[in-house]
Amino acid sequence: MASISASDVKKLRDLTGAGMMDCKKALAQADGDFAGAEKILKEMGLAAVAKRQDRATENGRVFVETDGKKVVMLSLSCETDFVAKNEDFGKLGKDLCASILKNGYTEPNDELKAMVDALIAIIKENMNLVKFTVTDIPENGYCATYVHGDGAVAVSVILTADNKAAFENDAVKEFAHDLALHCAAFKPQYLSESVVDKAYEEEQLAIFRAQVSQDEKLASKPEKVKEGIVRGKLSKLYKEICFLDQPFVKDDSKSVKEALAEVSKSCGAKLDIISYSVFMAGLK
Repeated sequence: MASISASDVKKLRDLTGAGMMDCKKALAQADGDFAGAEKILKEMGLAAVAKRQDRATENGRVFVETDGKKVVMLSLSCETDFVAKNEDFGKLGKDLCASILKNGYTEPNDELKAMVDALIAIIKENMNLVKFTVTDIPENGYCATYVHGDGAVAVSVILTADNKAAFENDAVKEFAHDLALHCAAFKPQYLSESVVDKAYEEEQLAIFRAQVSQDEKLASKPEKVKEGIVRGKLSKLYKEICFLDQPFVKDDSKSVKEALAEVSKSCGAKLDIISYSVFMAGLK
């Protein structure tokens, strides 16, 4: 049997990224042959992947990357918080995003799965590419991104302007970043009142009307007044759930819509928020 030195083990580890003990074991089985040891490590890795596929993956991180033309949002899960904070796990998330952007992928495939499986084989913990989305950025658009903490929340906000030169303005770019930060903090459910789900809206109106009808202090009020109170409650709800109606994170004396109008006026271009996305780690 060939003598296995520490330098041989380190060399194989550098080549494969596998653990030191696994490298030593593989070299021993291959009688010191590096090509044979790499094959053994690959087989060991595939076995490790299969063994771990049924393990729950309740931790993880979310990622956002853009190339200026598209933005990808991605959720990657793992078994433990320790691995979620691992540098290689973070690199995997970024590499997956880069591959999606480069190759134009719109759904999970064998190549992306192989990238995940390769790290499972090294770290020996189950991982899953939970989901990803790819959104086009219009020619006259700009995408601001933000990641909170160690990938607990990721946000993208896409704006358009009737003069794209507006996005060369540092104040506009800072405002766009603040919008992404706002989404991370307030997590709006809808962009504006006009896109609120009608069934949800009717459900809330029914609840508000029931609340008003059961309020003894309002019993003698005219129906028109009662309906006005109901509509007031709905307006308050919009300010809680609609991005444009929420108090702006950097100045709660104005709404996001009002702040957007002010920045538009100051930069001399009409700015619009056309979409946003919020991914949170641990959610499917």
